[in-house]
Amino acid sequence: MNRVFRFLPALPALLASLLFASAALAHHGWGSYDADKTMTFDAKLAEVRWGDPHAEAEVDHQGRRWTVVLAPTSRMQARGLPEGALAVGKTLTIVGYPRRDGSAELRAERVIVDGKTVELR
Repeated sequence: MNRVFRFLPALPALLASLLFASAALAHHGWGSYDADKTMTFDAKLAEVRWGDPHAEAEVDHQGRRWTVVLAPTSRMQARGLPEGALAVGKTLTIVGYPRRDGSAELRAERVIVDGKTVELR
């Protein structure tokens, strides 16, 4: 019984490290995007996922459904882009970098919504 209690003080640290490790695995690095190939296009929002670590949008461009990785929601709100500004069906201009592997995903650097440019990075 003494052996079990000996590890109890380390339990909170162990749980915290597991929590942070899972968050780190869920977040991807920006190295998978090609910063040498800037894409700029207008697209209508088909879907919006407002959440962290990054909000995401789905748009149709050149016959493909693209996932657009946006900024953290707190940053977008602080820069004047509240959740309601990204409504399904709204057209916006997206400037960003495509994934290096050719999949239809874009890391957005900025968006232009209703004539307002919002820097995301």
